[in-house]
Amino acid sequence: MDAKRISTESGSDSPRDVKTPYITEPESEIPIFEGSAAVVDHHAERALCRKFDYRLLPVLAVMYLFNALDKGNLGNAKTAHLERDLGFKKNQYNIILSVFYVPYVLFAPPLGLLGKKYGPSRVLPLMMFSFGSFTILAVAVQNFAGMMALRWFLGMAESAFFPLVIYYLTTFYRRGELARRLAIFYAASNIANAFSGLLAFGVFHITNTPLYPWRYLFLIEGSLTVLFAVFTWFYLPLNAASANFLNEEEKKLAFHRVQTDSSSTVNEKLNLKDSLKIFLQPASWAFLTIEICLGVPLQSVSLFLPQIVARLGYSTVKTNLYTAAPNITGAAMLLILAFSSDFTRRRGPFIVLGFLFTFCGMIIYTAIDVLHHKQIAYFATFMMCWGTSAPSVLLSTWYNNNTPHEGRRIVLTSVGVPLANVMGLVSSNIFTPESAPEYIPALATTAAFGAFGALVAGLLSLYMVFDNKRRDRKLGRKLDIRDVPTELLKDGPKVPEFRWFL
Repeated sequence: MDAKRISTESGSDSPRDVKTPYITEPESEIPIFEGSAAVVDHHAERALCRKFDYRLLPVLAVMYLFNALDKGNLGNAKTAHLERDLGFKKNQYNIILSVFYVPYVLFAPPLGLLGKKYGPSRVLPLMMFSFGSFTILAVAVQNFAGMMALRWFLGMAESAFFPLVIYYLTTFYRRGELARRLAIFYAASNIANAFSGLLAFGVFHITNTPLYPWRYLFLIEGSLTVLFAVFTWFYLPLNAASANFLNEEEKKLAFHRVQTDSSSTVNEKLNLKDSLKIFLQPASWAFLTIEICLGVPLQSVSLFLPQIVARLGYSTVKTNLYTAAPNITGAAMLLILAFSSDFTRRRGPFIVLGFLFTFCGMIIYTAIDVLHHKQIAYFATFMMCWGTSAPSVLLSTWYNNNTPHEGRRIVLTSVGVPLANVMGLVSSNIFTPESAPEYIPALATTAAFGAFGALVAGLLSLYMVFDNKRRDRKLGRKLDIRDVPTELLKDGPKVPEFRWFL
């Protein structure tokens, strides 16, 4: 077998040596790979990761915190009588929740592709500025039609935000480093839900003013979002190769890390036809099925946790205050599962565990008399929050880890993440006024989606284990995923040396 050679054409201006990806010994047909994903200089890589962590993660986390605040503050406003003040009729609040997800799904893939073309560091601040502006405009809304229009444009502006952040991080970190970094970023969503409750707790004490208290909530959150968006435009680096906080040696190391353990071609030019081939892989449809199953519990907890807690009989102010603790522990559990996932280099089992947390929380809450067992019911809301965040992060990490082609990666992420979010259409229509305050059918439906998600994730994980063993038998020896550089794996499972990241 002749040794293949990799061209220096990488779509990047970064310098790169020509390497021989594998050679074959004369007496054997077993390939020996060079340029593998193994860490050569632990000290240098740790130092580089620390630079990325300090530079990127805090800012991205704050960006996502504002994203989550501006998307989810409607639930807090509802507890302060937004429906009454705007003259909503029956089910109009649920319609406003639902309309958000139509543009959220429709515009995520095109905006994600624009982010790939022009760079996430440019498109993300523009999206943030847009959804912050629409949040501010909610101060001027006077009726159902005005709020519905704003929710449409808010969904459009937020559609590709999370997929682009995921893709952005894959251009800086190795596959085995991604989950815990993405978890730190995503924990901002949980903190946002907690902070939103605390902020609402303070803002709703504002009385005897020309504006309703919930209008101040939109004004404060939207203004902070717009100001921070301007800052991020100048702060975020385009990519690792052009980051001004790295020296030349660090830029070369950053390029090597991504080329061997993340992307098949670093900064690859967008080819839409080639990128859409990701949907020819059966595993992609399994990932999307799990996203659908994840979406219902994720959106149910995000949108209706204040109403679930309110069933315990607390006042409006206390209800918003008591949503903080479950969300904070949800962020903590997210970090525990994500760090454990990176440490063990396993995604599937921890996704299953997260689904089971949510399933158990929903079942406990529906099975007891919450007014007579308030402590148990309140604990069940903690379990709901434990199990919604972790599967979202780990699932996105899972299919990004198994998609070395950058274009296919952004396409799958831009479809998968909005698909989970569009299940808010289900959540917003099962938590109906008729079923309030118990919401038994809604909680049971949410639990069923969680159980099915755990089943599909478990089966997909088992398939990957067996397929890796089948590939090893065909090769004649066990091949570790770190033995093969991702620059050889552009076509994914079609490549004999491909191994699933479990």
